[in-house]
Amino acid sequence: MSPRKRNSARLPLAGKRILITRARKQAGSLAELLRKQGAKIVQIPVIEIRPPRSHRALDSALRKVHEYDWLILTSVNGVESLFGRMERLRLGRRALTGLRIAAIGPATKRAIAARGLRVSVMPKEYVAESVVRSLRGKVRGKRVLLARAKVARDVIPQELRQAGAQVDVVEAYETVVPRDSARRLKVALKSKPPEVITFTSSSTVRNFMALAGGKQALRGIALASIGPVTSQTLRELGFKPTIEAKEYTMAGLVKAIVAAQK
Repeated sequence: MSPRKRNSARLPLAGKRILITRARKQAGSLAELLRKQGAKIVQIPVIEIRPPRSHRALDSALRKVHEYDWLILTSVNGVESLFGRMERLRLGRRALTGLRIAAIGPATKRAIAARGLRVSVMPKEYVAESVVRSLRGKVRGKRVLLARAKVARDVIPQELRQAGAQVDVVEAYETVVPRDSARRLKVALKSKPPEVITFTSSSTVRNFMALAGGKQALRGIALASIGPVTSQTLRELGFKPTIEAKEYTMAGLVKAIVAAQK
């Protein structure tokens, strides 16, 4: 055995087949982290990010964005969609001057910072409930713009309205199931099933389970969740999360998968 192969065999996930369900565009970082731990990667996206059917609500909010006090962005997809529309409307980043920005996690914060803007609030835990806790005492009497996916939990707008904020929710993008994923998934689960399947959002859980064809197909496979919200969605659909990340990031998910092998 060559030194390189010998070293690879010593990695904690050596030879483990791990299926990634993230959108194709976003799967790269997770795949790279898992490969560094020796895993063999199978990528079958069960969600695809698309522009909303209409940009009317988002465009209207952006044209009057100076009237808001807070902007909340809950994903990198939301950041990219919002700034893409700003560019289309010929609105520079100066349009957001004076606006305080809240980001739900480090990846979202980095995407905002890459556009030359400062994030005022990023909660310690990267879930909607933590965003609410971080903002509850800061938004009474304030106008808040929340740009998010078409289908999302209503925790943030409901709780912030109860805290006295005026919250406008606009659709920045939507997620759909890729056309060829059902066929590819059935082949992968039958021919050479993975040892682990990763879920990085509730949408990946719902779409995957709709395509997988029942519990029988997942027997003996570890289900790895990025955090408590995703884990709860698994439970609601009748599945037990085998692994749950303590830090709700891609690195945290990989760390949890590695820990589960010990």
